Amino acid sequence: MSAIDITRANFDEIVLQASAAHPVLVDFWAPWCAPCRVLSPILDRLAGEFAGRFTLAKLNTEEEPEIAARYGVRGIPNCKLFADGTVVDEFTGALPESAVRDFLLRALPSPAVPLVTAARELLADNDPAGALAKLEEANALDPGNEDAALTRIETLLALSRHAEANAALAQLSAPERARPIDDERRLAALGARAAFAADAGADLSELANRTAANPADCDAKLAYARALAARGDYERALEHLLAIVHLDRGFGDDVARKTMLIVFEALPVDSELVRRYRRALASALN
Repeated sequence: MSAIDITRANFDEIVLQASAAHPVLVDFWAPWCAPCRVLSPILDRLAGEFAGRFTLAKLNTEEEPEIAARYGVRGIPNCKLFADGTVVDEFTGALPESAVRDFLLRALPSPAVPLVTAARELLADNDPAGALAKLEEANALDPGNEDAALTRIETLLALSRHAEANAALAQLSAPERARPIDDERRLAALGARAAFAADAGADLSELANRTAANPADCDAKLAYARALAARGDYERALEHLLAIVHLDRGFGDDVARKTMLIVFEALPVDSELVRRYRRALASALN
């Protein structure tokens, strides 16, 4: 893709207005600048490699010093990435091609974003199969996209494909993973949901009857609590788990307390329900 030469005559149109719909990378350079001549072909190659994910524009600071001054250009080459008419990221100097590529990968919106958004909408419309198809497309475009990977796990859980969901969770949690997950909280919440997924098919009515018939039956209470958690009824799940702690603190090697901690992970970190049951659990243990 050819770079666009910009001047004061077309700067507003090519950079400020166009960046509202599409990122624009402006290379501030000068003919006398040797590092600029090194960087220029790297930018040209990467503009082709990224195939339209950004527009490359070049501004000669010798001819347009006012624009360079307006944007605080003090050393060249200086590359500024514009989005919605403002500078969102930049670098200065003739970086090696790998470093410029890393800059672009970090700064540019992923091509997977619209597909992940569509997948979430399909999930909300109770179409996990359709959502999974969108996520496969997203993965093909951007295999490292974290949001796509996490949304895929959510989708696999909705499809009751528990083994695949757990395998994906293990892969994202692996210590040897090259890049750690940014949204650790979301990963933990999905892990908590996966921990209860196998209990989703339990007969709630039967478990409720068993628990009511014998309130001291910790096995029944635990099974009922897990089945409730699998359906997202976390409050009632925590109620029954706390009851087990009161009945038999050591039951199942402290399984009720440990299961409560898993439920806490499934809930938002600032959840009032978590705060309330953490206090209740602490009171029961002390």
